[in-house]
Amino acid sequence: MTAHKGLFIDGRFTEALDEATLEVLNPHDGTVIATVAEAGAADVDRAVDAATRAFPAWSSLAGSERGRRLLRLADAIEANADEFARLESLDTGHPINDTTLLDVPRTAATFRYFGGMADKFEGNLPPVDAGFLNYVLREPIGVVGQIVPWNFPLMFCGWKLGPALAAGNTVVMKPSELVPLSTLRLCELFEEVGIAAGVVNVVPGYGNRAGAHLAAHQDVGKLSFTGSTRTGRSIVEASAGNLKRLQLELGGKGANIIFDDANLVAAVNGSAFAIFHNQGQACIAGSRLIVQESVYDEFVERFVALASSIRLGDPLSSDTEMGPLTSAEHRDRVLDYVAVAIDEGGELLAGGAPPDAPDLRAGFYFAPTVIRADPTSRVCREEVFGPFVTVSSFRDEAEAIEIANLTDYGLGAGLWTSDLSRAHRVAATLRSGMVWINCYKRVHPASPFGGVRHSGYGREMGFDAMHEYTEAKSVWVNVNATVPPWYRRD
Repeated sequence: MTAHKGLFIDGRFTEALDEATLEVLNPHDGTVIATVAEAGAADVDRAVDAATRAFPAWSSLAGSERGRRLLRLADAIEANADEFARLESLDTGHPINDTTLLDVPRTAATFRYFGGMADKFEGNLPPVDAGFLNYVLREPIGVVGQIVPWNFPLMFCGWKLGPALAAGNTVVMKPSELVPLSTLRLCELFEEVGIAAGVVNVVPGYGNRAGAHLAAHQDVGKLSFTGSTRTGRSIVEASAGNLKRLQLELGGKGANIIFDDANLVAAVNGSAFAIFHNQGQACIAGSRLIVQESVYDEFVERFVALASSIRLGDPLSSDTEMGPLTSAEHRDRVLDYVAVAIDEGGELLAGGAPPDAPDLRAGFYFAPTVIRADPTSRVCREEVFGPFVTVSSFRDEAEAIEIANLTDYGLGAGLWTSDLSRAHRVAATLRSGMVWINCYKRVHPASPFGGVRHSGYGREMGFDAMHEYTEAKSVWVNVNATVPPWYRRD
């Protein structure tokens, strides 16, 4: 028997006005695990109205009080950690070890960070002309819309809700129609931690209905979106009606450079995590391996062996290292890119198809895939968003940088070397919002997260996120209350 969840509007669960529902599938075996009310435009309007009504009271709370409530939310997530981890694995296919050790703790840590930030985020006092005082206030924007992707739904809830609420905004959030369950479970905690009705509203639904209406809504002052570059462009167009603020974290095609002086054991293991963690379904995945010629053969041999040894299986099993992709459609997309790679002359080194194990055939699994490819090919320039990595070689540092910067994306990139001067030099030349040296995919609530070029603009996390969710108000005071000479008329 499947569970049923409603939309969360004005502090309670409710059905969609047109009674539409959607089915949530278990990616391990394709079975239905829940039905969820599907929001349409009228439901988004209800949610925005609720957030509008809640804004005056929430924004007028002292920052310390908003912070206390976010800290209590972090505590409540940790108190229910096992349930959240299991639900996230069941819904997304992310292995239970990862949801337990990464997703849930990171979500709680993000709410705790911004709970502490709420009463410490300051304006400033610019130096201006003598006789005048100028101070700058940071004020909440109002009602903000947030569209959360399907790859890390719970974690992205923390990334987006934490700074928005700490700054005093109210929220209408649209989780992905594929994976709304952990977000709806989070809603059940709001009342007990003191987040009042209407402060957060959650409307699962499809992008072309609920998402598009939220992006165009005249009463939404800002929209934060994480997803594909193509959808990001549509959101820019939809937002023009009221010139709402936008924050876009879009696609990526992360370069991961292996220099010949790298610790190869660390580089092989770190590079496998960079691409195969969460089945490669990460915008920051290290999906392009760029290896120096002198260590190319050795590195590739070790990397292919590791990729071929990864244990696929039920995401709820502690033995599983890689689970299924989140949907059948996405599995088929990855398979299509294997065909593209072969057509372009690429060489399949590992994987390339769903596994043939009888207990995995009903699910949305795909084997870890390694393709030797020309760095100018489509599969080296377009985001696949799966357990799919290309391998190319380079001669020297200049060529490595040239290859790394070939794509239109600029979200994350990494490099492995023992030469500290080279590490800083190369990091400075990579056109990317984030660079990892001798590691990959490190994130922290205090560190800004975001990209450049076709990977979007704006930043999650840290003080940068608080700027994203506030407006600067400049206040001028004539200290002596005198009339300046250029105003005076005798």
